[in-house]
Amino acid sequence: MAGMGSFRDAVTAWAAGGPGDTARELASRLSVRAVVLLEGPSDAAAVGALAASRGRDLAAEGVCVLPMGGAMSVGHFARLLGPPGLNLRLTGLCDEAERRFYARGLDRAGARQQGFFVCAADLEDELIRALGVTRVEELVRAEGDLRALRTFLRQPAQRDRTPQQQLRRFLGTKKGRKIQYGRVLVEALDPARTPAPLDGLLTSL
Repeated sequence: MAGMGSFRDAVTAWAAGGPGDTARELASRLSVRAVVLLEGPSDAAAVGALAASRGRDLAAEGVCVLPMGGAMSVGHFARLLGPPGLNLRLTGLCDEAERRFYARGLDRAGARQQGFFVCAADLEDELIRALGVTRVEELVRAEGDLRALRTFLRQPAQRDRTPQQQLRRFLGTKKGRKIQYGRVLVEALDPARTPAPLDGLLTSL
């Protein structure tokens, strides 16, 4: 039985130049009402973990969490999914450096007024600040990555960075690590310390 994952795959194929018929049919059949446009899978892992921690099933609510494979793709996806295309509600989470891509892309699709949420540097930075360096290091140890972290910190390039900057860099040093910690860091959050962009996004859905 087709689910939200099938819709996400159909939209991704459509964006890559394929036909849009399957995405249109699934949007109707699944009663998709909103799409969360995200840069990549680590952001999707964090959004999914926060939703689960709050007892929400976004797919069952008609919300598709969609990693685009890069912030510069937002305009293309907005045209397919927003008012010019499937006319779904659009929102998203982006880094400060990507704000202009989201603003321009959603504006051109007539969907900017629906809003998106901005992280100061990126989502990992927001989560590290919310948890604190000591707690993040404890989580790295619990995940079995302490040795890798210590090796990374011995690199000369890390000497002039703050502990928070070092941890943020570390999360991006191995394929799949940002996805892993997108979930791990969110699951460790005190609900009262959820970063404002992530909290705002989920609350808005």
